[in-house]
Amino acid sequence: MNSMNFGYTRPLYNDTKSEIQLKLLNNRCEMIFKEKHGSPKKRHQLESLLMKMQPGDSITVERMIVLADSFHNLMELLKVCEKDNVRIHFLREGIRSDQLLNIQLKDIMVFILDFQSEIIKQSTTNGMHQAKKQGKQIGRPKKSDDNVKKAISMYHDGCKLIDIKNQTGISKSTLYRYLESETGQ
Repeated sequence: MNSMNFGYTRPLYNDTKSEIQLKLLNNRCEMIFKEKHGSPKKRHQLESLLMKMQPGDSITVERMIVLADSFHNLMELLKVCEKDNVRIHFLREGIRSDQLLNIQLKDIMVFILDFQSEIIKQSTTNGMHQAKKQGKQIGRPKKSDDNVKKAISMYHDGCKLIDIKNQTGISKSTLYRYLESETGQ
C-alpha cells in the first residue's frame, strides 16, 4: 500500500477559520482532517486521523500549536507517531519529526519557546471567547464616571495627586489619560 500524506487543521487565535492552514496544505496533502473548534478537548478529527494512519504515512501541519496544546501533548503525539512509523512535518518550524535528533539544542529551544508562546495565545483566546459567551466583561474594569469627574474636579482645584488617588482610587496615569481625552489632545 502506498504511503499517504494527511493534513490536519484546527481554528487558532490568528486563523479562526483555518484559511491560512488550508492554503498551505491543499497542494501538499491527499486528505485533510479539519477540526471545527480550537479547544484542546474533544478533538474528534485528530483522533480520526490518528486511527487512519498506517506505517510510512505522514501528517503535515502548519505549525506545532495546530497539533498539540502543550509540550506534554506534543511529546505524546510524537511518541505515538514514532511507534506507528508515521512522520510529522511542521511547516512553519521547517522540521520533520524524524529529523528531531539531528537538530541543535539552541534551535530546539527556539521551537519550544515559540510553541509555548503559541499555547498561551491560543488558551487566552479560548478563555476570552468562553467568558464573552457567558456575558462576562473582558478587560480592566472601568472607573465609575462619578470618581472620574471628582478626580478631574479635584485636579482643576489644585489638589495633590496623592490626595486625588486616595479619595477616588484613580492613579496619576489614569487621571492624565482622562484629562488628555477631555482636552482632545
